[in-house]
Amino acid sequence: MLHIAICDDEKDFVIYLTQLINQYAAETGEEIKVSAFYDGIELTTHYDTTIDLIFLDIQMKLLDGLRAAKRIRQMDERVGIIFLTTLAQCALEGYKYQAANYIVKPMKYARLKAEIEQWRRRSRKLDSPAIVVANDSGKYKIFLNTLHYVETFNRNLLLHTEQEKIICYRSMKDLEQELAPHGFVRCHTSYIVNLYYVKGVNKLEITLVTGETIPVSQPKRRQFMEQLAEYSGDFL
Repeated sequence: MLHIAICDDEKDFVIYLTQLINQYAAETGEEIKVSAFYDGIELTTHYDTTIDLIFLDIQMKLLDGLRAAKRIRQMDERVGIIFLTTLAQCALEGYKYQAANYIVKPMKYARLKAEIEQWRRRSRKLDSPAIVVANDSGKYKIFLNTLHYVETFNRNLLLHTEQEKIICYRSMKDLEQELAPHGFVRCHTSYIVNLYYVKGVNKLEITLVTGETIPVSQPKRRQFMEQLAEYSGDFL
């Protein structure tokens, strides 16, 4: 199922765009869920990490689309964003937030269909497994190919990604089980590492391709080296 969100303070336009999306669903046989939001604050406060694509109006009274997109990108690195605007020049700034495109209102069905299909072709190329984690700030979708390692932090977990560090309220054992099938290994009581980023191991220290270093414990070193060799062999 495809989950599309519409965020626009013009309720008549939200109804109109919903009708176009339903027309696309009927034509393609695609199951599509549509969620409507009427301001950037509503969207970001109640953000749902199952959303795949957002049609986001730039000009809204309380929290505009650009500021909403900035907040969304902190929670979800890969969700598709297509900006809606009545002024083409306003949309150009939106590319800072990895917008898929922008559409100048009003919109016709042919343009909607083309935009959705173009976004789907692009997103297939970037497809990657992901996990959802939560903390007091909200929920975050973490794509595993951006996650370098996990460490314990003040009785919680700290996820080190390409973009930022994110606190996670889960147990190390629970996250280890979820990540294990995706090339992640528990190298230390307090660390899980993504083998894709391992550059080398020197005694009890792992060096990542990013230049970061993390420990490998003596009891876990032998098994870790075996898992690293097996993983590396898959790519030879």
